[in-house]
Amino acid sequence: MFERILVCGFGNMASAMVEGWIAGGIPPHHFTIYNPRPKTVPQGTKLVTDIPPTPFDALVLGFKPHMLADVAPKLGPASNGATIISILAGVDLDSLRKAFPNAGKVIRLMPNLACALGKSPIALAGRSLTEKQREAVEQLAKPLGPFAWVDEENYELTTALGGSGPAFVYRFIDAIAGAATDLGLDREEADKLALAMVDGATQLAVNSRHSPGELAKRVASPGGMTQKGMDVLDERDALRNLLRDTLAAARDRGTEMAEEARKSGK
Repeated sequence: MFERILVCGFGNMASAMVEGWIAGGIPPHHFTIYNPRPKTVPQGTKLVTDIPPTPFDALVLGFKPHMLADVAPKLGPASNGATIISILAGVDLDSLRKAFPNAGKVIRLMPNLACALGKSPIALAGRSLTEKQREAVEQLAKPLGPFAWVDEENYELTTALGGSGPAFVYRFIDAIAGAATDLGLDREEADKLALAMVDGATQLAVNSRHSPGELAKRVASPGGMTQKGMDVLDERDALRNLLRDTLAAARDRGTEMAEEARKSGK
């Protein structure tokens, strides 16, 4: 298990990860948080506004992807021999290796904000890891949610679904509440109903032996209200086509960002 972890950048995602790690039992004193400007950090962690000159077991890259070329050289001594854990969207393993030639292994780890609750799907990618190295990475991922190792060729699509997906779900919740408001419901009431509906439906789906598709059929009675609504979503595969285009757009942007990162690293 990594005991000296430097978190580089402390935005919303990095903050959620540290919160999830601590809630999952990793001692707060394992974390040193580097951020150029002072920020509130969890009790027991250490905040620094200058990069420490000492080596760490692991570096978590939590800054903006376009900052990699500027920040990586400054992390020199801290990254020597360290395992690099990157949450930088669109930055592939080759780009990470070029940015940190003296590091140990480089790993891509993509959560979403639910990692603060230990409920985020975690996508992992890495190369040539020993069993011990793989176990260490998995122990770090486990408190954040269920994890899976992903071939890098599918990593951007996995990120579009598991990482960007919550934003699409939030947009759906907002849209269905807005639609009910358009039809006459009070907005505050519509928001409460929409959130409660999604919460209950999600919990049922997670704990059911039936697939989401089968659950949808079980809610809908032939010729009833629910079926009439589903007919609109299902006509010409309207909903599936919309979501395929949504995921493709997010995936393709990730691929573009990877190419931009490769070019900036040359």
